[in-house]
Amino acid sequence: MSETVTFPPLMTGEAAGPGQDPFDLACQKAELGVDAGLVVYDLGTDVLRAALVLAPEVPLTKAMAMLPVCGLGFQNALGALAPPEVAVHLDWDGGLLINGARCGSLRVAASTDAPGAQPDWLVVGLDLPLWPAGDGGDTPDQTALYAEGCADVAAPRLLESWTRHCLHWINRWDEGELKALHAEWRGLAHGIGEDRQQAGLSGTFLGVDEDFGMLLRDDTTTHLIPLTTVLVQD
Repeated sequence: MSETVTFPPLMTGEAAGPGQDPFDLACQKAELGVDAGLVVYDLGTDVLRAALVLAPEVPLTKAMAMLPVCGLGFQNALGALAPPEVAVHLDWDGGLLINGARCGSLRVAASTDAPGAQPDWLVVGLDLPLWPAGDGGDTPDQTALYAEGCADVAAPRLLESWTRHCLHWINRWDEGELKALHAEWRGLAHGIGEDRQQAGLSGTFLGVDEDFGMLLRDDTTTHLIPLTTVLVQD
């Protein structure tokens, strides 16, 4: 799919070439020193893939807030374009749910995995299926955008909207509006109060700490699982 995509100020776009993963390409360019604000994207016929290069000037533990920030950006973006009955929820580790079924995900990589170090760069990637694989009957818990009443949502417009809303929430985070960020995210978070497994632990998902670390309560204690544990490793 080749169509003009317009990005907000401070962001620039670059289409990935055939066979290139925008996320991998964005990480490579970030490692080479590209400016923050680059959006590498692929508007395929059945999937939307994009990756945003960032350079948060804080330790990695706090910079990981870019994952939920970009999740809020996605929910806001789709909410502005889709019918009002379409519900979007966000999983702690970057998973996206539309109308209760899994529909793509966000992933994140950084120049370092040391929690206290300031990363030179951080990349958040979006992978969103537009059409379901097969007839969908074999994976009822998985869905695709156009199977959920969003057939009129054009992928280029959704990409534009995602980057605009991400920039909005990045600015609010940068201005210290953490309370608003947490409140908005918690209202969309999937599975709080439910049992789940994460990082080899099992328990009840109670919520998150100030840096979006997962609070997981078992029979004896509450574990804190840092968001850095979901970093994509080389």
